[in-house]
This record gives sequence, C-alpha cells and structure tokens, in this order.
Amino acid sequence: MRKSPKNVIDSARMITRRGIILGIAQAAVIGTLAWRLRSMQIEQADEYRLLADGNSIKIRLLRPVRGLIHDRNGIVIAGNEQNYRATITRELAGDVDQVVGKLRHLVHMSDEEAKELLETIKKRSAITPVSIGDHLSWEEFSSIAVNAPALPGVQPESVLSRVYPRAGDFAHVLGYVGRVSDYDLSKMEDPDPVLMLPEFQFGKVGVENKLEPILRGKAGTRKVEVNAAGREMRELSRQEGQQGATVRMTLDAGLQNYATQRLGEESAAAVVIDVTNGDIMAIASSPVFDPNLFVRGISSADYRALMDHDHRPLADKTVQGVYPPGSTFKMITLLAGLEAGAINGGSSFFCNGALEVGGRKFHCWSRGGHGYVNPIESLQKSCDVYYYETARAVGIDRIAEMARRLGVGVEHDLPMSAVATGIAPDKAWKMERFEKPWVIGDSLNASIGQGFVLASPLQLAVMTARVATGLEVKPRLVRAIDGVAEPAPEFSDLGLHPANLRIAQQGMDAVMNSAAGTARKARIVTEEWRMAGKTGTSQVRNITAAERARGVIRNDQLPWNRRDHALFVCFAPYKNPKYAVSVVVEHGGGGGSVAAPIARDILLYALAGGVPPLDAYPDGQRGGIEEMHRNMRLFAPVAENTTSRTRA
Repeated sequence: MRKSPKNVIDSARMITRRGIILGIAQAAVIGTLAWRLRSMQIEQADEYRLLADGNSIKIRLLRPVRGLIHDRNGIVIAGNEQNYRATITRELAGDVDQVVGKLRHLVHMSDEEAKELLETIKKRSAITPVSIGDHLSWEEFSSIAVNAPALPGVQPESVLSRVYPRAGDFAHVLGYVGRVSDYDLSKMEDPDPVLMLPEFQFGKVGVENKLEPILRGKAGTRKVEVNAAGREMRELSRQEGQQGATVRMTLDAGLQNYATQRLGEESAAAVVIDVTNGDIMAIASSPVFDPNLFVRGISSADYRALMDHDHRPLADKTVQGVYPPGSTFKMITLLAGLEAGAINGGSSFFCNGALEVGGRKFHCWSRGGHGYVNPIESLQKSCDVYYYETARAVGIDRIAEMARRLGVGVEHDLPMSAVATGIAPDKAWKMERFEKPWVIGDSLNASIGQGFVLASPLQLAVMTARVATGLEVKPRLVRAIDGVAEPAPEFSDLGLHPANLRIAQQGMDAVMNSAAGTARKARIVTEEWRMAGKTGTSQVRNITAAERARGVIRNDQLPWNRRDHALFVCFAPYKNPKYAVSVVVEHGGGGGSVAAPIARDILLYALAGGVPPLDAYPDGQRGGIEEMHRNMRLFAPVAENTTSRTRA
C-alpha cells in the first residue's frame, strides 16, 4: 500500500531524530575515548611506560650505618669513619683496560693489583659496580672526581667504614668486621639481603660478631627506574635505613689500655671484674694486633706474620685459652674439704717435701717441706702436700663440684668468640673421656690444679670474685643498648659457711701480707687498698726422677715453650672487696715473681681510677715503678661528645 505524503514526511522526521541521537551518542563515546587516550599517552605516559616494561622498576638497598660501641664512660672504642672509595661499572666504562690504565696514574695500583681488578671486572655482571679501592686518600679521591669526564663508568663515592680508634687495646674482645664471603653466607639459613651488597662488612669475631644483629642496623631502600640493559635512569623514591644500636660496654678504656701496656709483649692475659655487679672492667690478651688491618683488607705478609708468631697474637687467651691453674686452684680444694667436713680450721698435716701414695712420690714445690701446716698456712706457703692430704680425704667428685660452684669448668655467657668451658674433672668425666677409671694419683694432681684440670683466665677471675664475696658473681660485658641499661644482676648466695669462706680469704691475705707469704713482694702497702691473692705456677712438662735427683732445671735455662706458666689471682680491698683480678703469663716462670706484680699494678690502677700513686708500692720498688709508668704509652681517657640515640 502506498504511503501518503504525510506518512512519508513523519517517517523522515523520525529517522532524522534517531540519527541525531545516535550521532550524539557516538560522538560522546569517541570524545571520551579520545580524552582518555590523550590522558594515558601524555599525562600518565611515564607511569604506563614503566608498567608496560614490567621489570624496569628496581629496589636498591641502602647500606645501614653500623652502630657505635662505647666503653662504660662513653669513649668510642668502635666507630665509623669517612671512607673515600671508587667503583667501576663495565657496561658504562666501554674500554675497561683503557680506563684502568688511566686510573693507575691517579691512584696507587701495582701491576698485580691492576691485573686482579681487571679479572674481577670481567667476572662480574656488566652492570655490577666493582670496587677500585677502599680508604683512598683525599688526593686520590679528588683526582678521580676531577677527571671523571675522562673516566667513563668510574664513580667516586664517600661511605662510612668501621674504625677502631684504640687499635689493639680492644682487639680481642671486640674482634673486627670484614667483607662478607661466600663461606660466611653458606653458614646462614636466611641471610639478610644487605649482606649481598658488594664489599659489605659484618662482624667476623668477638663482640662485633656476637652482637651483629643489633649493630648492623636495617637497610634503607631506593626505588629506581632502569632500562632494559639494567642501567639506572632515575630515582623514584627513597627510604632511609635505620642505624645500628649504640652499645655501651662495661669495659673501662683507661684500665684496658693500662692492662694491655702492663702485659707488654708477654704471651699473657688479664681479667678485671667488679665483684659488686659482675662488670668486666678490663679483659686483655697479649700480644695484641691492629683490627683496622682486617677492616681494610690485611695483606698476606701481615697475616702470615700474625699466624707464624709463637705468642699467638690472634688468639684471645682470656676466654679461649685454658691452662692448668696450678696453686690458684687450691682455694677450691680447701673449700671442698672444709664444706664436706673432711678438714676443719684446725686441721694440720705434716709436709716433709713429698707424699708417697701407691709406691709413687708426689712432691711439694719445697724440697725440704713445710713441717706442720694448717689451712691458712697451706695457702700462705702454698704447700702441695696439704692439698694431697685434703684430696685423699674429700675425694675428687666434691672437689669438681666446688670448682663448678666457683665458676671453673662452666661456660660463662659472654658475647665473645669461642668462650671455653675448661675442665673440672671427676670420675664420670674420665670414664666418658678415656674409658678408664679414676685413680688416687689423678685426685692428688687435680688438688693442686694440675693433671686434667684446665681453667681460663676469665674463670679464674670469676672464682676469685666468688671467694671474695661468697656470692655467685656472674660476669657481664654489656652495660646498655641504645641508652637503655641492661637489667642489674642479682647474685645468689653460694651457700658456703661463712667461717670456711673466711679461712680461704685469710689464707689469701697471708699470701700477700705475712712475712712468709709467697707474693709478699707484690703487696699493696696502702691499708685501705689491702690486697689478698694467690700465686700459681703450673708445669707444662714432666720432671723425671733423675732430674729431681740432680736438681730441677730452672725455667730460665729452658726453651721458652717448655717453661712453667705463671698465674696469679687477687682481690681488693680485703675488708670490702671491689675488684677481682686474674693474670696468666704463658711460660712466664714463677707466679709470685712474674704474674703477681702485673696483677697488683692492674688492680691498683682500678682502685685509684688512674695511674697508681707511688706510695701504694713498697719503698724499694717505687723508683722502678715510676720509670715503668714513664715508658708506657698510656692515654688520658676523655669521654667523647656524642649524642645518645634511641630507637624507641
């Protein structure tokens, strides 16, 4: 049917309206898309380009600043110093041989060092920076910076590096930091990613190692844009890391320095403990070494010299070294006998120079003997026979139990490397160790600190502190972390009868202050600082019957490594004990003549709070002491003006 003209006109109008509506809708959609496209391509181009690249945003770690270590008075004993260094990146350098050749005109670099550097650069990834050298001089560093345009790929940078301002004084207790090796990483289950950074250093031994988690701090991060080749294009964001904790030790820098100087070049160790709180005031091993050498990369020649030295400067003799304690062990045997009731304050034994047991003679150090000896005299004269008799009466198991009670044969919890347990032997120990039964001769040897008995200088200092106080004094090295004091220790009573403890203390007093005392020459004459002590001389070789018959060879006639060890322990003031000291001099000879004067001088420094006054020494010794102090390289401790930082 044909439409009328009117219907045709109405249909046309409807189509036109629909077309307009559709056109407007299409235009709106197209406009919106165009606007969005413009926004994405222009305004958000950088963001979407990075997202499109996927791996072009990288997270880089920022090295944390290592925490400081102070002595008890705030003196920095392990700090950080400005370290000028430079790195080279192979991808940016182009002709590496040519760049290294130019560098050799600016920094000291031997042919061997240059060859090693080139080999390292070629081994590493092209985008990994390789260290040209640490601790560059300012002249070398500035020369590299000035010539940077001619040294593509070379980046001079200033970082912080560990430094030990007191050099060898604290070398053994603090240890040192060094570069993280593959071996170090292999010992860790889940190593901190910051340890993977090139040339990153962490604690290798000592306090630096034991407190590594808190000293290291936490790494910061940088978010950077890199291109497909891995080259950084720009930094997008940065979050700074957290500095490691500041640790305040119990050590006194002045006393530590004095103890180190007093030990000199002897192969020796000294420990000073505050008996009131267990603070280790000084813990010195000799000879010392400079830990800064290890931080900067010790040379083969220097390391070989340390390793080949017969006095073992790398060994920490204070906690790692264990020695037959000799007569310093006699307080343990005496107290074991008194506490068990095997002897009492009036018990006397006759010494004629030896005791024969089972057809074998056990000799006293005095060939002529001491006659009748009571408990106090047994320490005063250091009569061996008295302790042989005591050991026969009390038995080894009670002696070993008393040794552990007084701190020998136990491992003390300190943040130091390889803290030795020592040996307080008993019947079960020998059967387990050697599958042999204990015999009476073993007990007699152990009673005078020989045979199987071994103790470290730290343990001997703890033993002395416990005898001086009757309390279970426990040593500690850390006083505060980030300004927060470590909890004050509370020492339990050892449970020793006061009368028995007094006998041991009186015997030690007689050693120093009676006319027949074995260490009278090393006494302190100032009454308020009156000292009690005990000498010890431990054999490191067997003396045959034939040698005894013709006369025992004197120590000074023997090779150094066959001489007796010299030991001494002491505490003061006698009436109100404050400090306990132990000294061991390897192959030093007599404890009274060698170790006792060293211990006396160190104890006096602690009591005086500085170089001891001359009137504390016996008259005839003052001139020599004054000369000795004048020749020492002592320093006047002054606390650093540092600001404590907490991480609350």
